[in-house]
Amino acid sequence: MLKILAIGNSFSSDATWFLHDILAHNGVESRVVNLYIGGCSLERHWQNIEGNKREYQYQVNGRPTDRYVSIEEVLTEETFDVIVTHQASHDSGWACTYEPFLGLILDYLRKHSEAKIFLNETWAYEVTSPHGNFMRYERDQQKMFKALNAAYEAAAERYGLPLIRSGEAVQKIRELPAFRSGEVSITRDGFHMHFLYGRYAVALMWAAKIAGIDPLSDTFVPAAEFLPGMSADEMILKAIREIAGSFE
Repeated sequence: MLKILAIGNSFSSDATWFLHDILAHNGVESRVVNLYIGGCSLERHWQNIEGNKREYQYQVNGRPTDRYVSIEEVLTEETFDVIVTHQASHDSGWACTYEPFLGLILDYLRKHSEAKIFLNETWAYEVTSPHGNFMRYERDQQKMFKALNAAYEAAAERYGLPLIRSGEAVQKIRELPAFRSGEVSITRDGFHMHFLYGRYAVALMWAAKIAGIDPLSDTFVPAAEFLPGMSADEMILKAIREIAGSFE
């Protein structure tokens, strides 16, 4: 069984919503745990480690539970093959916010786990995003993307971490006809992923990078069980698979 731990926020919730299902559909037995605090930054993750704070909602296989845990508690009770983390979206384009916290977190994780550690590249906001911190990037999606892409690239290279290029995939998806025309947005609120297409795309990027799943051969069809009548367009899914398959 492949055991994956995400230490993140709502963006890792989006990424892990369909991850277990995609892996299962492709013959990979998995357990996916996401430690969730909304908007949590690398600085706060480190403060939580230092204080052994039980502030993370424990999410399993893409679904929330009523349990709240600390990072130490989770690493003590379970052995993981993979750990994924990322910066808070609003700080993602500011390289100065990554340190010293990312380095400290990595040192801690490497002392307490033999898991392979990945860095997940978060994504830029929608051009019309109402997010209060979008002004940090002058409400310019391209400016935000270029800044976060450079920051993640530098961090991954500095620590020798495999980078899951979710943010780059999202930018490419935005160029698809359905998204470029405004017919569909890859986000549901200007910054969180669309319940079907966005969550599927990012989970597929994780499945490919972490487990070697071939996106081009994936046939999993995401569904939003809490949104009656909402179904995925197969042509859009095919285009998303092609984009995900264009990355290493």
